[in-house]
Amino acid sequence: MDKPVKMKNNVILLIALLYVTFGVSQNPIFTNVFTADPSPHVWPDDPNKLWVYTSHDEPGSNNHYGMTGYHAFSTTDLVNWTDHGRILHLENVDWAESHAWAMDAAYYRGQYYLVYCMKEAGIGLFRTGIARSDRPEGPFTDLGYVKGVEFGQDPAIFIDDDGIPYLYWGHDRKCFAAELNDDLMSIKPETYVDLTSQLTHVFEGPWVHKKNNKYYLTYPGLTPRRWPEKMFYAVAENPLGPYTFKGVFIDDFEGQSGTNHGGTVTYKGEDIMFYHSAWLSGGLSETRSSMADYLKYDKDGNILPIIPSKEGLRKAKRTKVTLKLEAEHGFAAGGALYNVFVDTWIKGYSGKGYVTNFDNPYDHVSILAQVAKPEKYRFKVRYASPDGESNHDILINSHKYSEFIFPQSKDFTEIDFGIVELKSGDNLVRIFKKDWKPSEGELAIDYIKFEQVFEDELQTIKN
Repeated sequence: MDKPVKMKNNVILLIALLYVTFGVSQNPIFTNVFTADPSPHVWPDDPNKLWVYTSHDEPGSNNHYGMTGYHAFSTTDLVNWTDHGRILHLENVDWAESHAWAMDAAYYRGQYYLVYCMKEAGIGLFRTGIARSDRPEGPFTDLGYVKGVEFGQDPAIFIDDDGIPYLYWGHDRKCFAAELNDDLMSIKPETYVDLTSQLTHVFEGPWVHKKNNKYYLTYPGLTPRRWPEKMFYAVAENPLGPYTFKGVFIDDFEGQSGTNHGGTVTYKGEDIMFYHSAWLSGGLSETRSSMADYLKYDKDGNILPIIPSKEGLRKAKRTKVTLKLEAEHGFAAGGALYNVFVDTWIKGYSGKGYVTNFDNPYDHVSILAQVAKPEKYRFKVRYASPDGESNHDILINSHKYSEFIFPQSKDFTEIDFGIVELKSGDNLVRIFKKDWKPSEGELAIDYIKFEQVFEDELQTIKN
């Protein structure tokens, strides 16, 4: 081989290595907030959109006991994601006191359901809760807990092709399953099975999916007295088993957390495994981050090993998350409506409506935005002000950025208020009318957005 050709090949190899090392980094999949236990789904009413429901780790936490809520994410391209904010919180569940751990979701008979676990107040027993919404992004309203499920930790719901719903749950080296009744609020006791002996090394967190008429039960397990968890799987001909143990498909990997948990989905013809690590926090097991890699099978239907990588799904240089927070959700999503109300008269809103009636001084809507680390975001508001210009103040964590002027707009439109900085943890955004300063228009707030802005993008903005 002559020298120029060899040099050219070396350059190509170097570029390829740089692309892999620095060009593509799609894991963790969400970098705006600490998430765990990802539950991926494609709903039948919109096969072009992928949804992922997660539990939420509080920044700076050194335990899992303080987990209090859940988030929902969506995408149409596996690159640009929307964080829909908090969809259910401990405060919205009357019967529970703590431990908002793993969850799953389902679309059943025209409604969306969140199937989750929390500890019952007063007795500290894990229960499997059911919450419902008429929209996939929630917020979800608690319906109570599933009867007949004791120690209902880490629930997963599987609805078979014939429409029959099944519930799986597991904790402390045990795993159980049963068929649910039609209202999802209780199991059929005659169908209850203990799957523990069929699932070698099982510890918690079952998940069931169907592939080529076989039922795959994936779960985190522990080899004898050895942390961290690995991901194992078993296969059956029927949803309630018996299951045949197959082996491990996610082994130990650098930067993993003590636990692992996740689920699988088929999206646009590709099988994807979602799980979690501790990559975003630099190895802290109590502040985890969701991951995604392709799930592949051999010709006999065995799951091929997944080796977690920074590249992940390899769709782009990185994923980008936008927080889209509906104003009308109020307390259900961690915010509040103070002397304002939800209306639907102006058409073109997203979600269930918009917030209006900012008539008196300090009438306001507050909206919760949760993030993992102190970072800069581009702040946008979608609004309408049909009759004229509206003058309002916006506080972010009690910091007034300036008076915000909303130009007249008969239709809903987004206005870009530039770059703001959010702190780690909970950020409260308040939009309110200050004093008696007159406004010509009646302001209607549809939603707010915080778009991730990365360091290289900030440099471009500065230049």
